[in-house]
This record gives sequence, structure tokens and C-alpha cells, in this order.
Amino acid sequence: MKSRSSVPTSLDDLTGCECLELYRTRQVSPVEVIDDCLSRIDASNPRLNAFCLVDHQEARSDARASEGRWMKGEPVGVLDGIPATIKDLTLTRGWPTRRGSMSSSADGPWLDDAPITARIREAGGVILGKTTTPEFGWKGVTDSPVYGITRNPWNPDLTPGGSSGGAGVAAALNLGFLHQGSDGGGSIRIPASFTGTFGFKPTFGIVSQWPASAMTTLSHLGPMTRTAADAILMMNVISRKDARDGYAGPAYPGLEVNPAKTLKGLRVGYSRDLGYVKVAHDIQRITDKAVDQLLALGAEVIETNPGFADPVEVFATFWFAGAARILSRMNQKQRQLLDPGFLEGAERGLRITLAEFQEAEAMRFELSALMARFHEDFDLLVTPTMPIAPFPVGRNVPDTSYTGWVDWTPFTYPFNLTQQPAASVPSGLDNQGLPVGLQLVGARYSDAAVLAASHTIESRLGHLSLKRNNFSATVP
Repeated sequence: MKSRSSVPTSLDDLTGCECLELYRTRQVSPVEVIDDCLSRIDASNPRLNAFCLVDHQEARSDARASEGRWMKGEPVGVLDGIPATIKDLTLTRGWPTRRGSMSSSADGPWLDDAPITARIREAGGVILGKTTTPEFGWKGVTDSPVYGITRNPWNPDLTPGGSSGGAGVAAALNLGFLHQGSDGGGSIRIPASFTGTFGFKPTFGIVSQWPASAMTTLSHLGPMTRTAADAILMMNVISRKDARDGYAGPAYPGLEVNPAKTLKGLRVGYSRDLGYVKVAHDIQRITDKAVDQLLALGAEVIETNPGFADPVEVFATFWFAGAARILSRMNQKQRQLLDPGFLEGAERGLRITLAEFQEAEAMRFELSALMARFHEDFDLLVTPTMPIAPFPVGRNVPDTSYTGWVDWTPFTYPFNLTQQPAASVPSGLDNQGLPVGLQLVGARYSDAAVLAASHTIESRLGHLSLKRNNFSATVP
């Protein structure tokens, strides 16, 4: 490799885009980057539990192969040598997918990669391992009977959110650059907000899925990264179609990673509370300041609400029905091993009638139509991502005023029902020094526009970062 005089003394602050340039100019080797990631995973994982599986041998072997290709100037794809992770709900060839459940088995054979895993491998990405999730991704925090509690690096006594909590922690600590999340009600955006990272839920069908999620058309797969640029890099790869997905949508056009300098011409509807959400005062203050930056960037911002009532019961009908589908495939012994909260929801799903399900479908259709009309006037809807701060681990709700996990994430699940693209951009720190996210929602199939706006906004707001040696937080 060439002289590293221009390379940071530490590799742990690199982005994926920066790393590719260093590979191209032979200033850094994939072997160095992968070794650095593995070393930091080994140091942090016993405390924070971001990973349920790390394959040092395979990662190092893939890194050596990538180094050989870069030395010849022949990278196999646009992610060659870039470290990535896969959530433990998603199939990986040769590795077990336990889905965080004692009802599953690690016994193989594990013969298949899911489409998103296959696309990352085809592009040369080095998959380090699998990130933790609650059982079947059922809730907005990350703990499971199999792998225990995952903790927030900003304060290990607090949750990183879920269900892609392991991926959020890995992104916050830069344990790899590209992390796969899944989002059936906020499971990318919740941990992105709680960990001060970038998360993107694409339009349903843009990223191929197989097997289909038990939550079917609620569930979206997407990137979780430290920067919007890395999410754009990842989306350009994982959006390539797979014939196994019968729900696949139109082709994603791809996007350059250079942010625009202005948002001039962008029409933004800013909803502080969707008309019914109680938001913590410091989170509201930070969100207002972030929206001021949209104005400074030239966007036209109008404070408004989209005009729908809380669709929590509609969402719950679909969610509980999906949980019931999982439960219906289990024997009695497996059922006894389930997280009690998941079992309770699944049993509730078994009691949903066909008429109730069809009524929920009709209400979902009307909500989607309402949002389509909203986006005739506005390019983006902007809200806080979360109305509250991260709360202590070991519980599913912040306190007894909440009855279930969806009660404390009211800004996220409506847009799983409507299948729209939605991003969470880090917007600042609350009064406790904890991250706050800004949610950007676009019309269906406006994924590139949401990502482009996120990238521009992020360039103005800056990044949140951690002093990773002791997991205390700073803003540069």
C-alpha cells in the first residue's frame, strides 16, 4: 500500500465512501479496516451486545481476497472490502438466523442468502456478522430470550431502541459502515433516533425481501449508517431486484452521493405533533431548530398536519395478525419458550375476525389516499422521529402511562401502513445529552428525493459522534 500520511491515525471514524477512496488510492487495505472493526467489536460487544454472531475467520478471508482485487485495480463491485452487517431476522448462507427466539434452532443447513444479503456479497461487501434483535422483531427495544439485552452506547443503562437495535449500536460505534435494518413499525427509525445515526425505510417493494416477513406489507428493509452518504451508497446496491420477491416495486433510479447545497424549490409540511402526539419539550425545541435550518437552506416550510387520526388500532390489527401467523406454526413446546409479550400479542391476533381485518384494510387504504393527496402539495412531511428520549433497558415501555410499545413511537408506524419512504436524520442532543432524530417522509417511490434532502440537511446539521473509548457522548 502507499504512504498513509493523509490517512487518519484511527480508522474508526471513516465512512464507507471515504474508505472506498482510500482503497482506490491504496492508502488503506481492506485487511486493515476489517481487522480494526473486528478488534473494536470484540472490545465493545460484551458490554453493549450489538452482535449475536461475528465470524472473524470468514471476514478476514474475504478482506484478504478484496485486498488482492484492489491491488490489481479490479474491485468486484462498488462495495468491495466495505464492512457490513445483517440483522438476525434476515437469512445468511452458512450462518444461523435465530430471529432472537428460543423457539428456533441454530441447526442448519443454512443454504440461502436473503436478497439483501446476496446483493451486498455480490458488490464485494464483507459481512462481519449478525446484529441483535428482539424475538421476531416484535417490539421497539432490543432484548431477547436468546441473546439478552442490547444497550445504548450513549448511556449503557438505556435502550438503543429496536427492533434493529443491534444495527443502530453498530452504526453509532462504526463497527462496520453499512448495516441492514428492517422496519415494520419504526424498527429502523427508532434506533436511528435513539443512537444518533441515519436510518432509511424505503418505499415498500424497493428493496426485495424473501422469505416474506410475517408482517407482510408492513415490513421494509433498508440501511442504517452513520451518514446519509453511506445510506445512499448502500441503497444503490440493495435496491437491485430479486426474482424471489413477488411484491417488488419499480426500479430505484440510484443517486449520487454529493449533497446539493440548497433545498430551494422543496415544499415541506412541518407537523410538530401530527395533531395528537405529546412531544417532550426539549425534543420539540431541537426539532424546531432543525426545521429552521431547512428554511435557511431555501426550502419552503409550512406548519401543518396531514389530517389523520391516530391509526394505532389499524396498525395493531395488522401487527397482531402477523404475530398470530408465526404462533400458528409452532408446537406447544415452542410456544412455552416465547417472550411473554410476543405470546400475548400473537394470541390477541388469533382472535381477530376476518371482518375486522378487512375493515383495517379499508382504513389503511384511506390513510394511504390521504397521504397521497398531502404530497400533491408537499414534497416532504417533516416530524420529530421520536417524542421521547431513550429510557432504561429491561422494559418494553418507558413507564406505566404506556400500555404497549407502539404507544411511545407514534410518529413512525403510520408510514408503514402507507408504505412511504421515511428517514431519520440526527438533529441534535436533548437536555440529557441524548440523540434526537428528525423524520423526513416522502410520497411513495420518492426514495431518491428523501435521501437527497436528508443528505443536504445532514450537511447543515452536522453529525453526532461518540467518544467510543468510554461510550460518553460529544457533538463535534
